[in-house]
Amino acid sequence: YDSWGHAKQTKLCGSNYPLSIAFIVVNEFCERFSYYGMRAVLTLYFINFFHWDENLSTSVYHAFSALCYFTPVIGAIMADSWLGKYKTIIYLSIVYVVGHLIKSVGAIPSLGNQAVHVVLSMVGLFLIALGTGGIKPCVSAFGGDQFEEEHRSKFFSVFYLSINAGSLISTFVTPVLRGRKVGVFVF
Repeated sequence: YDSWGHAKQTKLCGSNYPLSIAFIVVNEFCERFSYYGMRAVLTLYFINFFHWDENLSTSVYHAFSALCYFTPVIGAIMADSWLGKYKTIIYLSIVYVVGHLIKSVGAIPSLGNQAVHVVLSMVGLFLIALGTGGIKPCVSAFGGDQFEEEHRSKFFSVFYLSINAGSLISTFVTPVLRGRKVGVFVF
C-alpha cells in the first residue's frame, strides 16, 4: 500500500503495464481459440455424431452463431446495471467453461441415448453463447480502464492481436487435430 492507503498495482515484467493485462490478453486468446475451434467442427459434429442432415445442422449452427452475437446485449446490461464489468467477466467466464464441459459430456458416446446427447449439447451451446457474448462488451472496456489515455492504444493493439491470433490459430489447428484423430472422441 502507498502512503494514501491505496493498493499498489503489480507491474508486468517491470513495465508500466498492470499485471492484470497479461491475464486479460491471455484469457481473450484462449477464449477465442476455444470458441472458434469448437465452431470449426460444430456442423460436422451434428452431421456425424447426431446424424442430422445438412439443413438441420446448418440451421442449428447459424442459430448458435446468432445467439452468440445477441448475448453481448445481456452482458452489457448485467455489467452496467447490476454486477459491474469485473464480476460480469468472472461469472460469465465460469458459465462459458461450464458450457464447454456440458457440451463435452454430451459428446461421450456411452453416456446414453441420442436425446441425452442432444439436450446436453444444446444446453452446453446455450451456455457457451451466453458466456462468449456476455463477456464481449466488458473485457475490452475493463482492459482499457487499466490505462491512462496515452497508453490505451498499445493495449488495444495487443488485445485485438490476441483475439485474432486465437481465432486464426484455432480455425487451422482444430480441423488438423480432427483429421489426425487426436483425442478420445472422434466424430
